[in-house]
Amino acid sequence: MAEVLQIIIDSYAGYWSFLVEEVLHPSWHNYFYWLIVLSILCWALEIVFPWRKGQSIVRKDFWLDAFYMFFNFFLFSLIAYNAISNVVVEFFNRGLQSIGVTNLVALEVGSLPGWVQLLIMFFVRDFIQWNIHRLLHRSSFLWEFHKVHHSVEEMGFAAHLRYHWMENVVYRTLEYVPLAMIGFGIEDFFVIHIFSLAIGHLNHSNIKLPLGRLRYIFNSPQMHIWHHARNIPKPYGVNFGLSLSLWDYIFKTSYQPRDGGLEPLGFDGMETYPKKFIEQSLHLR
Repeated sequence: MAEVLQIIIDSYAGYWSFLVEEVLHPSWHNYFYWLIVLSILCWALEIVFPWRKGQSIVRKDFWLDAFYMFFNFFLFSLIAYNAISNVVVEFFNRGLQSIGVTNLVALEVGSLPGWVQLLIMFFVRDFIQWNIHRLLHRSSFLWEFHKVHHSVEEMGFAAHLRYHWMENVVYRTLEYVPLAMIGFGIEDFFVIHIFSLAIGHLNHSNIKLPLGRLRYIFNSPQMHIWHHARNIPKPYGVNFGLSLSLWDYIFKTSYQPRDGGLEPLGFDGMETYPKKFIEQSLHLR
């Protein structure tokens, strides 16, 4: 118990130092300011080149979504996730050691050039997230958490990070093992994180982004809007890709009959779904 408590204390101390460093020392390597800059840029694009021209600049639930953006990365991590995840990882590794598994690496890529490792990491991570996203829709239990993200009624960039804190737990837990089995030799995947953040913001933005043939590789606002559409022909949803649309085309979960843009968003029962952060965080039915 004392050891678990020490891990938690060290996690909070380390994360607090990280937060202070993020906020007080702006740099190109700083997620906090990248989040702000990318958000402002996407908001500017929505203002100058709006796709749904009748939508307000400060759309419905804009400030709620803005709060979710900062809560999910900063406050939730500070309150619980960072410490909890470190404890889980520690005991997971100990469990492996107890059965004689001392090296989880099944594929060694550490000797490859850095840019190749980053590219592999990007594709592998996105494929894992695609599968987790499908699971959030197919599991009735997990869908109750994922409803928060689908409760958006007017789409905009800030909706990207509007999700229940439990999704952080699900994504990070299910990502850990497969990513740990790939022996990446580089420690800094910051560029992947920021690239994925930018694509996610753009995919939820109120802009039209024609990609031509690249639409078969990368996600877009025109494709992702159908993932949030209230009325779709497939029972568990479509277009699960986060950064890449590639997986949806390969596994036949893609759906884009037209550019859309004015489709009703949400899910059945939206009328009675909570509208405020606390109620959404506690609501399970």
